Formats: sequence, C-alpha cells, structure tokens
Amino acid sequence: MIVKLELPEPPSANRYWRMARGRLYASSEAKAYKAEVVARAIRAGYRTATDLPFPKGISIVVRVEWHRSRRAGDLDNRLKIVMDALNGVLWADDMQVVEIHAYRYDAPKAGALHLLVEDAPTL
Repeated sequence: MIVKLELPEPPSANRYWRMARGRLYASSEAKAYKAEVVARAIRAGYRTATDLPFPKGISIVVRVEWHRSRRAGDLDNRLKIVMDALNGVLWADDMQVVEIHAYRYDAPKAGALHLLVEDAPTL
C-alpha cells in the first residue's frame, strides 16, 4: 500500500509542547494541528474510525518533504511533530517506521508538508 497526503506545515516544537507544574502537555496549537491531520487523512480516504492504512505489526517507510514558509525551524523537530500527529491516523505507532527520508525546501508563503508512506520491503 502507498499513501500520499498533503498536510499543513507543522508547528515548531517550541509551540507544540507546554509545561505546567512539572507536567508536559500538548498545547492548543498541537491539538488543532492533530485535528487537521485527522481531517485531511479522512478527506483523502485514508482513515476510518476502525481501520488504519498501516495497522500494528506492519513496518513502513516514510518520505517527508517539508516546504517551509520561512527560513526558520529544524527539519528533525518538525519531523517529530508530524510523526507523533500521525500516530493513530495512518499507523498505530511511529515505532512501525523502519526508514525515513526527510527533505526541507524553502517555499516562502506556501508552507506545506508532503508525505508518502509505504510498506517496508521485506528482506
């Protein structure tokens, strides 16, 4: 199976997580991003309430192209945000990912994230 999905630019890690009384929690911006990821996956036909494209036990390969809207932000931090947001959306858990190809491009005023996920080849 191959899944292609276009997502909004993920928020920075600094805006994704918050700390209060020694507890780390997802910010309101993080919750809104996750909701948009779910909505786009559903609109693209890749997720239902009971069925994930890559259920638990399936190893996957992920290709991410981040077209950043401004020259700020680390690729690895944004990658972590999007991988966490896709848990329970395209796959059961991001521990299923056995290979990642990540690319960053500058695209002023047109930020987006293009994602391609497929079954990992068996050896």
